[in-house]
Amino acid sequence: MTLHNSRNAQYFESKLNDYINTLARKRRNQSPIQVHVSAPRVGIDYNSPYSSPTQPFHIASIGKVFTAVLVLRLIERGAIRMGQSIADILDAETLKDLFVYRGVDYAKQVTVGHLLSHTSGVADYFTASIQPGYTFQQHVVHHPEKLWTPSSLLDITRQFQHAVAKPSERFHYSDTGYILLGLIVQHVTEHSFNSQLHDEIFEPLGMDQSYLAFYSQPKEQPTPSILPMYLHDVDVSRFQSVSCDWAGGGIVSTPHDLMRFQRALFNEKLLTYATVRQMTNFKHKFRGGLWYGMGMMETRFEEFFFLLRGLPRLTGHIGILSTHMFSLPQQDLHIIINLGDSGQMTNSFKLLIEIMNTLASLPGR
Repeated sequence: MTLHNSRNAQYFESKLNDYINTLARKRRNQSPIQVHVSAPRVGIDYNSPYSSPTQPFHIASIGKVFTAVLVLRLIERGAIRMGQSIADILDAETLKDLFVYRGVDYAKQVTVGHLLSHTSGVADYFTASIQPGYTFQQHVVHHPEKLWTPSSLLDITRQFQHAVAKPSERFHYSDTGYILLGLIVQHVTEHSFNSQLHDEIFEPLGMDQSYLAFYSQPKEQPTPSILPMYLHDVDVSRFQSVSCDWAGGGIVSTPHDLMRFQRALFNEKLLTYATVRQMTNFKHKFRGGLWYGMGMMETRFEEFFFLLRGLPRLTGHIGILSTHMFSLPQQDLHIIINLGDSGQMTNSFKLLIEIMNTLASLPGR
């Protein structure tokens, strides 16, 4: 390591440790703060003092990137097409009542691309109100013994929700849509979604500590316990009801494994550059500061606060448990954050901003 890079590493570690220690003292829940930052060009290989980079955690909706990759690999192989109707792939019973908008069923007009980009019009079971004042997420917390299946998750949308638009009419983030993508992977390959994750991604990349919760096990054994994860202030890490994600974000992984995945994704080891460009065509506003492509998000820090205008745009995804996986591929910068708490999303973005500001102020730059 050069002298400049050594100074960078010491400066970055000191600044981030101070920030994370302050954040840890203020937190109500006690899931360890995981941060892994890799930027070898400036000498940064940082891990927070509270957790190992090989400690497994539930990555939540970061898993949508993996689902999108599996689907896009099938498209690259010609097994399905981006513009293909999902009604040509999945049976009518699976799609029943999911795409009815103002009395018209648009299931035959919905394409694979619509599901990938959250523009199919389908609702999102994860935000469903099961009864007045009682949400699906509360049901997950109050019924820890419930084991969810893909079909029972689709039933939540069928029973308690309606389609929000015609296909292509609007962007609407939907876990329901990604459950359907997982079923498409299974139907086309004639293999389980979890086996496809292992065979197509985990095994080739050496992600030996990663697996689909409730459906598979990591290659590296014995399987360690995952970190605590708080949903509405309840630690649900041992709840069977956490099976409520599947292809929408049910993966358990580690910072180390996610780094492998990010680097492979942007180095043509999983998809061609042309396909990755499709994923990262960020046309849809997810919310202020975050834009969506196909299974991928982009940060636009200037939308958070105008003084952040100079920070570069990162590519990746977040999850409801305040999990982040972001990259700046052209600089080989990769960031993993896990606060393990649905109530810590604001703090997780403040931490991401602190990381970016600290990188921008490195003494050796």
